[in-house]
Amino acid sequence: MVELPELSLPDHPRLAQNITHFARALRKAGLSIGPGRVVDAVQAVAATGFTSRQDFYWALHACFVTRPEHRTIFAQVFRLYWRDPRFLEHMMAALLPAIRGVQEEQLAKPGEKRAAEALLDGANPQVDPPEGSKEDGSEIEVDATLTISADERLRSLDFEQMSTDEVARAKRILETLRLPVKPLPTRRHQPAVLGVRADWRRTMRLACGTGGELRTIARSKPRQRWPNLVVLCDISGSMSQYSRIVLHFLHAVSNAKGAGWARVHGFTFGTRLTNVTRHLATRDVDAALAAAGAEAQDWEGGTRIGDCLHDFNRDWSRRVMGAGAVVLLITDGLDRGDPEALGREMQRLQLSSRRLIWLNPLLRWGEFAAKAQGIRAMLPHVDSFRAGHSIASLEDLARVITDERDSGEKARLLAQV
Repeated sequence: MVELPELSLPDHPRLAQNITHFARALRKAGLSIGPGRVVDAVQAVAATGFTSRQDFYWALHACFVTRPEHRTIFAQVFRLYWRDPRFLEHMMAALLPAIRGVQEEQLAKPGEKRAAEALLDGANPQVDPPEGSKEDGSEIEVDATLTISADERLRSLDFEQMSTDEVARAKRILETLRLPVKPLPTRRHQPAVLGVRADWRRTMRLACGTGGELRTIARSKPRQRWPNLVVLCDISGSMSQYSRIVLHFLHAVSNAKGAGWARVHGFTFGTRLTNVTRHLATRDVDAALAAAGAEAQDWEGGTRIGDCLHDFNRDWSRRVMGAGAVVLLITDGLDRGDPEALGREMQRLQLSSRRLIWLNPLLRWGEFAAKAQGIRAMLPHVDSFRAGHSIASLEDLARVITDERDSGEKARLLAQV
């Protein structure tokens, strides 16, 4: 066994222990960190010094962060662990039950709940019971008329505000969710014993084998075909957490037996378009999403919706949009490109598809209005405009995905424009 050299930091002897505890918190938050990276981090801090907070941050960032999707978690854990000395006191107080009355829950920042869980793992706040709860045998009556269950709250909770445990529970629920689709009628027919139409050509061919004697009349029925499902998922910085969970849901849909879709095609886009269809065919969801994330090098980058849609219409539209495909476009629509070019690409995408459904997480806000130029350019060219920020919104999508009468919030927002 190779012995590692001892690291001595005489000015701050407990700094190595703090970095080790910080690395454990990152590992609990989802980052793959082993003992070797902890040693590298201590050596990096010893080499660069820790008088500058910025140098200290990027030294640890270079040692612990290996994937773009881990940047947000690292930033939140670093801020909570190193920058707020009273963090544990605040979080322990937040975990205490509120007995003064009903108060509005404060929403956490992206990744903050997962960072808090990692830092508070194993910490169980001890709360003294109210007087008379045990000694005198009296009971406390709680009015639960207007309360909701944990599953109902989880279904309506924003993906961005979920903790690590809530994200895992949400993924298990999404694995059982299906997107039902109705078959499309065609002009072609197929043999059927109880068909509604006589197939005279096949009847005459059968008669040739019996010397021209008509012993039976062959029948047929209209042949049905199933459309393709094409998903275009935005993986830019503002859509990162939503994209991970939606891709998990897409993997479950693509591997579901008897779902009805002819084939499910998945594409991610940020600054460039990436086809991840072959990765979604992998049965293991972790391996599938890991391979998709490795191929999509623009994860948590910028957004070029118009250019990416142009690449899709030029290179992939004729390959995957046949047979009346249904397209799910998952993005917030915040694009800084040319709005006229974006509108043209959206119009071409709509004309190539049977239904174009836009899922926008920004619809979680009741005061949402189509003020951004990108949203104004895209909105007129979609068939349905719906929210896509929670389990409940995806369940609503499953109910109306093939309903041609459904337009979601499109009419209301167009009226405002």
